[in-house]
Amino acid sequence: MAGNLALFEDIEEAPRVEPLADGAIVWRGGARTFDRDLLAAVDEVTAQAPWRHLITPGGFRMSVAMTSCGAAGWVSDRRGYRYDPIDPDSGKPWPAMPKVFGELAAIAAAQAGFHGFDPDVCLINRYVPGARLTLHQDRDERDGRAPIVSVSLGLPAMFQFGGPQRSDPTRRIPLVHGDVAVWGGPARFFHHGVLPLKPGSHPLTGEQRINLTFRRAR
Repeated sequence: MAGNLALFEDIEEAPRVEPLADGAIVWRGGARTFDRDLLAAVDEVTAQAPWRHLITPGGFRMSVAMTSCGAAGWVSDRRGYRYDPIDPDSGKPWPAMPKVFGELAAIAAAQAGFHGFDPDVCLINRYVPGARLTLHQDRDERDGRAPIVSVSLGLPAMFQFGGPQRSDPTRRIPLVHGDVAVWGGPARFFHHGVLPLKPGSHPLTGEQRINLTFRRAR
């Protein structure tokens, strides 16, 4: 167990860029100086668009709780996966994207060479111990030229990063509080996922992990 915990040791160090593939990086610790502002903004969004567990087209309840902000939100039900400008739970537009979200996303994308990234949508995911995200591609966005920017806050997670085919080998990449993964260009449609979250507690989030994923969806 000690060896596994060492993988996730949240060491305070200067942010650094770790290459994953052509067009993909992890910006280690890149979001740490934004963390309190980001989490406060998450609270503002969820006060207007509360967490919910979406149902897949196959009828399964997702273990990850989700909400969205920006020009549209990502929704899933028996009719399929899609972006919708209206929150189906409230019948109202999704909350506006907080300024700090867009600022961090643009800075992070530039670390991978994607300058001028201006996300219009943020998907916010909440993981509790046992929650996971199976391997998938992000294909619902209209602008496939823009990267995906994924921010990790709270409990550590084991990120899986594969290739264009679901059968391609995957790498296991530990992500801790403040890490930001970016993938675009040749890696834009690589499969990725998150293994079941391990129990634990973080000083800022408690027994959960918050993940922000930024896209150009509309």
